[in-house]
Amino acid sequence: MHTIPLPETSKHQTLVDSLSKYQLVTHTDGDGLITYANQNYLTVSGWTPKRILGKSFWQMFSDQPESQEIANSIWDCLLSGKTWAGKIEKMTRKGDSFFVNTLAVPTLSDFGELQSVFFLELDITEDVRLQERLGDIAFIDVETGLMSRHKLEQVVNESIANASHFSFVYLTIDHYFTMKELQSQESETQLIQEFTNRLKRYFQDNPIARIDTNSFVVLTAFGDWYIQGFYDFLKQQPIYLSHNAQTISISGGIVRFPEDQKTYSQLYKVAMTAANDVISQGGGRIASLSAESHKILNRRLEIDRKMLTALDRNSLHVAYQPQYDVASEKITCYEALVRWEDEDLGVISPDELIPIAEENGLIEEVGAYVAEEAMTFVTKWHRAGNEMNISINSSIRESLNPQWKDRLISILNQTGCPADKVQLEFTEKFALKAEEEQSVLAQMSELQNLGFQFTLDDFGSGYASLRYLQHLPISSVKIDRVFIDTLLSNPKTQKLIEGLIQLSKKINLYTIAEGVSNEQQFELLKEMGIDAMQGHFIGMPMPAEHIEIK
Repeated sequence: MHTIPLPETSKHQTLVDSLSKYQLVTHTDGDGLITYANQNYLTVSGWTPKRILGKSFWQMFSDQPESQEIANSIWDCLLSGKTWAGKIEKMTRKGDSFFVNTLAVPTLSDFGELQSVFFLELDITEDVRLQERLGDIAFIDVETGLMSRHKLEQVVNESIANASHFSFVYLTIDHYFTMKELQSQESETQLIQEFTNRLKRYFQDNPIARIDTNSFVVLTAFGDWYIQGFYDFLKQQPIYLSHNAQTISISGGIVRFPEDQKTYSQLYKVAMTAANDVISQGGGRIASLSAESHKILNRRLEIDRKMLTALDRNSLHVAYQPQYDVASEKITCYEALVRWEDEDLGVISPDELIPIAEENGLIEEVGAYVAEEAMTFVTKWHRAGNEMNISINSSIRESLNPQWKDRLISILNQTGCPADKVQLEFTEKFALKAEEEQSVLAQMSELQNLGFQFTLDDFGSGYASLRYLQHLPISSVKIDRVFIDTLLSNPKTQKLIEGLIQLSKKINLYTIAEGVSNEQQFELLKEMGIDAMQGHFIGMPMPAEHIEIK
């Protein structure tokens, strides 16, 4: 059995030993990096001693915004020197969820700075799963008596089949997890139940569902003016917890059937997007999605719908953006960028296409198409005696497939492309997964042994980019265009970029600046010692047939 020594006093060790039989125990330093985990925690979470040390507290949660918000609220509480207690959902190393009742105890320095945190947890996953199964079977949310999310979908689809006109209203309690810290478990339950009672009283016999901890959906024929009046109703009907009035703010989104959207998934997405728009503007309103937001979302839905047909009909093509090498004063590499031109949708850029392809499962087909086109392109250059390289973007969804490496090697063999002419670009999200998943790291290592090179994109913008330089087979980095945009106007940005360039040189990394758009940026980056540049000033993306092979 593996153990991790606890970097604390014998007094702490005695405490941990007495609890370890029943509790999941972890310990972090003042920055939230894990320094200890007992065997119970390793067993439940699937982590190994070697892999968990140095991981951050936040990596134990889902990377979804709501989960990270919970983690941030817990950490803010601990930074203030307060103990935190409550039920939370965490993620195993493989990405499965488990539930724990948690007691987090901070240790502060004499100056009030957070030095370390003990997390004592009880695994309650079986109880939670049982409650969820009972709720699913009955289509009822156990805590509130409202419809479950599964029942909601059934009711909506029945209403759609009957051609009923209704509004789909998504409501979420603002700052819920911050409020939760200030309440006991009993008060938290009472808050949800009291809020539910007000929903029922205001919307009377209209179907209401609880779809998340603090999110609800109402189906109603009432007009927008009445729906929006619920916010004022809450102000007039305050919720009392421990004899104190609790101010509740809500954000909401309204979408109509059939005027706005025509399927359950579309109604849900649009209403949630409208609510998120409200939240991003400060919350405290119930609003319909703006005309512009409707246009953007409908475009996404149409791209999703048409993508498979586009692949079947070979409607995609690849454009190539040149990369200028400062030392040789030549274009030595092209980045392959997927493009799609549709007669109705117009030009669809990679920024639009790739996230949707990741959601609908077509990213592997898109990735294979780009790789084949790009390797065919660079093979022609190689056979003409030119030492040109090609850069291909890699998606985390692609790499999680055990056949990712084999597919790239197959394309390499099929096109006759030299492996050392291919650079695979990946983002920090990819890097994070590669660190966690041994299978991804193993595939990267095999590809590197064949000659493939790896580039870390958006360098400098992420939380842990420097750590990835130690653990992953990276040969070059791309400085995020966000920094290049403010290079000429912000002296701090200039110093930051200079520091990134010098750091890269010290560890023998080739450094590329992306998003270079004018001569002043170009000349300043040259003075700083950048290795290569890419952007509209160097050259726009263009089809292969517009690039002269020399």
